[in-house]
Amino acid sequence: MRARKSDQSGGPSRSAVRQPVRVLVVLLTMLVGVLPWSGAAQAHGTIINPASRAYQCWQAWGNNHMNPAMQQQDPMCWRAFQANPDTMWNWMSQLRDGLGGNFQGRTPDGQLCSNGLSRNNSLNQPGQWRRTNISRNFTVHLYDQASHGADYFRVYVSKQGFNPATQQLGWGNLDFITQTGRYAPSQNISFNISTSGYTGHHVVFVIWQASHMDQTYMWCSDVNFV
Repeated sequence: MRARKSDQSGGPSRSAVRQPVRVLVVLLTMLVGVLPWSGAAQAHGTIINPASRAYQCWQAWGNNHMNPAMQQQDPMCWRAFQANPDTMWNWMSQLRDGLGGNFQGRTPDGQLCSNGLSRNNSLNQPGQWRRTNISRNFTVHLYDQASHGADYFRVYVSKQGFNPATQQLGWGNLDFITQTGRYAPSQNISFNISTSGYTGHHVVFVIWQASHMDQTYMWCSDVNFV
């Protein structure tokens, strides 16, 4: 049998060097496999006040999303994380391209809170979502990582008598409040909303038509009018 040649420098053979490298690659692959999957995340934005459903869940539980206490303390976020954690990791990417302003025609009833995206269907489910306390006059705050700017925002509030804890949101359940003008590119855009006649648990539904292309975002924020 021919003897295996050793490295002429007296050091370890190439095969001996390659073995720990292969082990390191395997370990890194395993590590990537257990990290939260963020899909094709891109830098976009969401309504952070009053917080949209996905953002609220990510803000409250993103660093603690495996905590079983969530099931009792925040059951709607628990169900959303169980259904698809990527909904929360990609809270900034709830968008669709090319709607051409046909929001109602292209977004069926019961799918408004997910912006018609099946991967985010957990956000359409009625229940006891955590609420932000607001008054009849409140401020909407968009955080946009990429500073796209806005052609406009459209703001709606669910009708008095609609129950977000038991009903999925449809277009007929909304009161149109206002449409804003254009906003220049900025990471933070805020605007004031004035309402009257609302009490208790409602959904603030916001449509953001971004300026850089025909790109539309829709979100539901659960609020308590006080």
